Amino acid sequence: MDRKSASDLLNVENSHSKHASTDSLASDSKSSSLNSKLGQESVSSSKGSPSKSYCSSSSTSTENVVSTLESKVKGKQVNVTESGPPSRPDDPPLLPGEKVQGMAREVTYLCPYSGPARGTLSVTNYKLYFRSMDRETPYVVDVPLGVVSRIEKVGGASSRGENSYGIEVFCKDMRNLRFAHKQENHSRRNVFEKLQQFAFPLSHKLPLFAFEYTESFSENGWTVHEPIAELKRMGVPNDMWKISKLNESHEVCDSYPSVWAVPAAATDEDLRAVAQFRSRGRVPVLSWIHQESQATISRCSQPLVGVSGKRSTADERYIQLIMDANAQSHKLFIMDARPSANAIANKAKGGGYESEDAYQNAELVFLDIHNIHVMRESLRKLKELCFPNIEESRWLSGLESTFWLKHIKCILAGAVRIVDKVENHKTSVLVHCSDGWDRTAQLTALAMLMLDPYYRTIRGFEVLIEKEWLSFGHKFQQRIGHGDDHHSDADRSPVFLQFIDCVWQITQQYPNAFEFNDYFLITILDHLYSCRFGTFLFNSERERVAESVKQRTVSLWSFTNSTIDAYRNPLYWAGGMQQQVLVPVASMRHIKLWKGHYCRWNPSMRSQDPICQRTRELLVLKDQLERQVEECRRELQARVARNVATPPRLASPTHS
Repeated sequence: MDRKSASDLLNVENSHSKHASTDSLASDSKSSSLNSKLGQESVSSSKGSPSKSYCSSSSTSTENVVSTLESKVKGKQVNVTESGPPSRPDDPPLLPGEKVQGMAREVTYLCPYSGPARGTLSVTNYKLYFRSMDRETPYVVDVPLGVVSRIEKVGGASSRGENSYGIEVFCKDMRNLRFAHKQENHSRRNVFEKLQQFAFPLSHKLPLFAFEYTESFSENGWTVHEPIAELKRMGVPNDMWKISKLNESHEVCDSYPSVWAVPAAATDEDLRAVAQFRSRGRVPVLSWIHQESQATISRCSQPLVGVSGKRSTADERYIQLIMDANAQSHKLFIMDARPSANAIANKAKGGGYESEDAYQNAELVFLDIHNIHVMRESLRKLKELCFPNIEESRWLSGLESTFWLKHIKCILAGAVRIVDKVENHKTSVLVHCSDGWDRTAQLTALAMLMLDPYYRTIRGFEVLIEKEWLSFGHKFQQRIGHGDDHHSDADRSPVFLQFIDCVWQITQQYPNAFEFNDYFLITILDHLYSCRFGTFLFNSERERVAESVKQRTVSLWSFTNSTIDAYRNPLYWAGGMQQQVLVPVASMRHIKLWKGHYCRWNPSMRSQDPICQRTRELLVLKDQLERQVEECRRELQARVARNVATPPRLASPTHS
């Protein structure tokens, strides 16, 4: 079976996609990552053959095949509005529940790479959609409004230069968009008001689009994570750990899940007492347990030690119970994600860290990961470096000055230390930062990903996000700013983006160990912002329950699991490699910038090879080879069975 034969099997699909400009555009609504690619092709591609689809002329590596894969898997198009398909060529394709709110003609999109393009700009309750009318191959920009960080008017009544009067849109996904309006058309005010209204619906007392989106999928993503089933998969409850529903109504800790795994010897009174001594009531609870050694990873928030050095007998006894639950070690490592100076400074605010004198046989380690404000500033510098233009002469020095890769390295290095203690030293680890919902989630989730092959599958990774990020109260609403116009809010920070970046770094060092590909990670990040799905909305499980998110919105996992072939890694090997613990090298020599994400809007930084096409061919070829192997195995077994059933013939006696 050679590459050509795999390609032949795809001929039907390929011939369809080459002439499917409308269909490819229509399936834009499948992913905001794919959507946004539509508006960033280079000059050569925008003037290319009209037989090319919009997607193939403007998307990057992994993405440009996804529309075909999605339409194949789902077997339907989604460019049909509630009342039928678009009646005009410049009408935007609409998702179920999406409605056009405003439209302006003779608008010019000022692309920093291929120059100005004139066309129609539409605003819906979900997206900004621009389609050029002055090019042989239409130039399309399609951006979910959830991606928008802020909107500014450019120029005034006295502006006279060409394209000097319009709107600039600043986005959360490493790009800005600029549109020029003709003053005599008086279209800018309406577009600006509609953009403000629907990009920031919460600031205008409107619902997020996720609550209006009505598309149904073959899979129900809300059933992906069942907390008790996931604990049972890990072997809990057992002799040393039990399941507690003390927080079922979120009264003990309003930012924690309703189901906990805690030491079997701990009583409800113990847990309530410990909650009083931990910031935000975030008690140490189990995240992961090693099924052989029983070494565990637990997570919590900082103790409320304060300047006076307060102690809690209940907390000290409880930490001892976590230590005692692992019979193979009489020691516990407390991994504090913060730099030591920050942890000491927190004492002045009533927080702090565990004293090794108070917590017998516990060793405290500071991991030197900086706070959310440092990370936000680092990403701002990275965006300035990557968009719109990249200065060749200062690329490396500029990248170093952002400190982004250094921060990624520190997070990875911290997770590797946790893995080493659990796997090699068979010692339990307790992880916290200040409140235990930012750096703590990064560290526990990455360590679990390295230790447990299940989390390296597509569905397992979804469970990992649901468990360590969503149920344990990472404040997605505050960190991302869904639907609000407070773009300079000090609570915003790219904490989850850094986690996904770290996952990508590990996939680069272990390309065979993950069932999912880069496009899966990019899709998750795009819908982190899009507000199309309910998955990342609000700050905690309690808030999602109060807002009936599972009943009123669609899960991102419904979408991804219904189009799962688009996210498969053809190099994934579920054999011996799957059982290994991954220990990536957390060194600046190995950490690299994820250009496929941060630089994807710049045509000069994209891969020129059609990686996605090769990926599809490899997936087909892999499937064929696996079938051949299975046939050979069955044939061999049948041959062995025949040989066993047939007694050996006796040799005839020899005569001298």
